[in-house]
Amino acid sequence: MMRGGRSPGGARGRGARSGRAKNAPRKVTTKRVGGTRSRSRRVPLRRRVGSGASRVGSMSRFQGVSILLVVVLSFAGLKLVHVQAFEAEALSARAERQRTTVMDIPAERGAIYDRDGIELAFSVETRTLQVNLRNMRREWTEHLRDNPESDMDFDARIEEISEYIAEQVPELTSEQELLARFRKPADFTYLVDKVPPSVADEITERYPEIAEEKRAHREYPGGRLGSNVIGYANWRMEDEDVSKHNLRGLVGLESARDNDLAGRPGQQVVDTRQGDRAVVIPGSERDVRPAVPGSDLHLTLDSDVQHDLQQRLSDYVSRTKADGGSAVIMDAETAEVYALANDSTFDPNEFGDVSEDQLRNDAVTIPFEPGSVNKVVTAAAAIENGITDPDDVHSVPGSIRVADHTVRDAWSHGTLGMTTTGIFAKSSNVGTLLLARELGPDVFAETVERFGLGQRTGIGLPGESAGYVPPREQWSGTTFGNLPIGQGLSMTVVQMASMYQALANDGIRVEPSIVRATEKPDGTRVPEPDPESSRVVSADTAETVVDMLRATVQEGDGQNSGTAPKADIDGYQISGKTGSAQQVDPATGSYSDSKYNINFAGIVPADDPQFVIAIMLDAPDTTLPEGSSAAPLFRDVASYLVQRHQIPLSGEESPVVPLVVE
Repeated sequence: MMRGGRSPGGARGRGARSGRAKNAPRKVTTKRVGGTRSRSRRVPLRRRVGSGASRVGSMSRFQGVSILLVVVLSFAGLKLVHVQAFEAEALSARAERQRTTVMDIPAERGAIYDRDGIELAFSVETRTLQVNLRNMRREWTEHLRDNPESDMDFDARIEEISEYIAEQVPELTSEQELLARFRKPADFTYLVDKVPPSVADEITERYPEIAEEKRAHREYPGGRLGSNVIGYANWRMEDEDVSKHNLRGLVGLESARDNDLAGRPGQQVVDTRQGDRAVVIPGSERDVRPAVPGSDLHLTLDSDVQHDLQQRLSDYVSRTKADGGSAVIMDAETAEVYALANDSTFDPNEFGDVSEDQLRNDAVTIPFEPGSVNKVVTAAAAIENGITDPDDVHSVPGSIRVADHTVRDAWSHGTLGMTTTGIFAKSSNVGTLLLARELGPDVFAETVERFGLGQRTGIGLPGESAGYVPPREQWSGTTFGNLPIGQGLSMTVVQMASMYQALANDGIRVEPSIVRATEKPDGTRVPEPDPESSRVVSADTAETVVDMLRATVQEGDGQNSGTAPKADIDGYQISGKTGSAQQVDPATGSYSDSKYNINFAGIVPADDPQFVIAIMLDAPDTTLPEGSSAAPLFRDVASYLVQRHQIPLSGEESPVVPLVVE
């Protein structure tokens, strides 16, 4: 350390050259010149440039950065205050939406039972496996990037998962099908449906990428049994409102009574990973609105009777080479339908292979010209209005002129003395038109309306046809020559059964029914509203007509046999009517000479009516032994019914009455 003017070498001296710092400023001397003091400076040999400017520049930059930082922090502070004061609620809601999802809780669909409590349709809880492909691709790409030594990437992972799932549910899918779904160019895909819940839980626990969605699957234990009536329901997702995703009816009662069966879905809020509804965080469910199960339906159908009718109808259609057929069994008093069958039906458990024709319910949707089965209208009107009595004899020629055409009977004959009973038991067109002339068109038209023709029965099945009866004001002479014998109008098999139910029920027609009651989730049973009923004819008239039609199945001497002795059942009185109507040829618009509707409607037993059976065969081969009549089929169906329901034998055999008087 130096003191005073000591140099780094230790010498002392007032002007020692070595005592001045290397960069010290030169000494400045002042002298007076001419009375003034002047200052002179020694010019330095060497001057350092820029050191002061550098310090100034550095200071300026520091100040600028400081000012900028203050401005930025001030702006951030103001923004924070604004967000906290004015946007906090909205941002919180947005963040909540990004991580929560409203999920629907499917409602359990009600079951369908027959009249004895046998299940015809019920639901099974299932799971649908699904995956967010976008997230899965991203995660396994990141995994491979962070673990380059790993041999597991997206492709390897989906192969492992596909193999495992296919092993767990081999009846539902295959490894190849799953791989194809994983490799779809999409962000999301469903993998497999109808997975049992326990199996789905195992899969999703083993592979977190896979999510499961609660669904339900409809089971039909009877397969084809009553399927045209019961219908079909499956899981539907067309509605944008996910709360409406549920089992929905497509056809039959599943569709017509969907509001009763479906119930009301519930909802819950769940947390999801990155807002992905496919990945629910376990235990995050909250704000639950419970689902309300649907109501059960209890039908009027008897499963055993339905099975028997379907089987016998199908066999008979096959034996007669008919294009089709339908049949209905109805309670004679209540008009409850015990069985309703079509030869063409479907298995709702295999719905993917069903055709449009199989889905039709012809017994209620397809009207046909009934032919002589409709003569019961003329018979009832004639008795009701006092035109004739059963034993009255009428002179019936072999043909009759009606307007511009001639009507003949189905068999050639000259003029016969026929009883009123004989006219209908032998199905004489000519005799029927003679009685209809005495009635007049107005009375006939009123009777047709009371029998319910041209009107829907109200049975409650979808697509029911009203059939067709020409409006009275449009009738011509030809019209009134056709309607009494069952041509020029149409009806369904259910309408045909309803006509004969009215006669079997002392003249009171009751609206047919197929549903007996609904049962609410709490077990409360709610019967269906009482069906509408109306009087068609008096009780005396109904009983008289039923007794007259017993002669249809009688086998007598000479010409005293009815048209359907093969419908008779030992020990029981049977009342019924055959029908045969030419079909309209669509190519010509006129009646065909080769295709017929073959029908039979009957009551068993006639002395104490329990059931009505109506049958229609579509264009059977009439050259075959059984092709020209449905009477044998009626006999077989009725025989099963009386055994199944243990109906007592009739008190006496039907009397053999004269039909043709020589």
